[in-house]
Amino acid sequence: MRKLLLSMAALPLVIGGLSVSASAADGINILDNIKLKGEIRPRYESVDDGTTNANANAYTVRTKLAATANLLGVDGLSATVGIISVNNMGSHEYNWNTTNYTDGTNRYATVMDPQKAMISNAEINYTVNDTTLHAGRGQVNLDNQRFIGTVGWRQFERSYDTVFVANNSIKNLSVLAAWVYGYQGVVDAPTVDTNSVLLHAAYTVMPELKVTAYDYMLAGIHDTYGLALTGKVNASIAKLNYRAEYALQKDSTMEINNSNGKADAYYYNLDLGANVSGILAGVNYEFLSGSTGTDGKTAFTTPLATGHKFNGWADKFLSTPLGGLKDFNVRLGYTAKGLGKLLAVYHDFTADKNMATSTGVSDDLGSEFDIVYTNKIPGVNGLTGLLKYADYSKGTIIGYTNDVKKAWVGLDYKFATK
Repeated sequence: MRKLLLSMAALPLVIGGLSVSASAADGINILDNIKLKGEIRPRYESVDDGTTNANANAYTVRTKLAATANLLGVDGLSATVGIISVNNMGSHEYNWNTTNYTDGTNRYATVMDPQKAMISNAEINYTVNDTTLHAGRGQVNLDNQRFIGTVGWRQFERSYDTVFVANNSIKNLSVLAAWVYGYQGVVDAPTVDTNSVLLHAAYTVMPELKVTAYDYMLAGIHDTYGLALTGKVNASIAKLNYRAEYALQKDSTMEINNSNGKADAYYYNLDLGANVSGILAGVNYEFLSGSTGTDGKTAFTTPLATGHKFNGWADKFLSTPLGGLKDFNVRLGYTAKGLGKLLAVYHDFTADKNMATSTGVSDDLGSEFDIVYTNKIPGVNGLTGLLKYADYSKGTIIGYTNDVKKAWVGLDYKFATK
């Protein structure tokens, strides 16, 4: 709790000034130019996890509200306070934590959307020229969120307690150095204390090439450092985009509770996408190395990722299998103004190292078909609708021998004052 105090520092500076500017005796505005932004996101999620658990039926509503104001009349100094709340509207036919959540007869499949509220933002930011200093609680999403993200897909989104400095004074170069001392959200749990350091730099050579380097030192877990090449290429008949990334995981530099994490793993991701007059196509291969359990290696893990974006929307691989994961996937879709976006993805999953089955060993981790449709709702600014489905087909490796089917129907309404 002591480490949360810094995140709360901005709270009293904003509360009490949400409707009018407050002024000190000398005429200095304590708060002015107050802006509000918010979101209301009702959603239905059904889950059939292929076990003896009863099917889950979760009706939840996410509400977010944040206020930002200029502080003390100082140019570039601002404070933000925000809340996030998830209400299940009396829906109890789902399990949102690791306990036996039942109706007295059945244990339900899991939908990781606890009914809970928390302070999502309590931060002070100071920007001078090309440098921003930040202290407090807020959202941190780096790159494609493969390593550091807020898991915005889940209703109870994650917030980070951080102190960071960001700078882009050199043309085309952005750098970030952050100390993360806590985070909360996604699961029904209190703030997690940590002592982690994030280092990130990105240099845009040209629109066709951006080079990103990073070192994410997660206390007591591991260090992940890597390099990513990304870019967009406008060809004669198509708009192309690509990603080529490689990362290593080693023993953790930062300690927590006088302990270090051990790791020896690697990762790479190759992706190529195309947009041909609204027709979307792409191919991806993602590799997370694994271990036999006796070779001294570890599985490559991404504990602070927005994991739902990767390796199938059925969320079978939020945690990497001991034997690692190879995900070959292809996607095809269509997007057009007024018609929305339709996208289908097929995944084939195998392990890096053979793992135990009921009859021997195998690398078969199953396959998955996903499809999503999103579109703006006509006549209501800021309102979007969603239909989404995930169908995971079992493999032969123990722990991955059940089919999983998930479906979502949702609305998302976002608003802001100017």
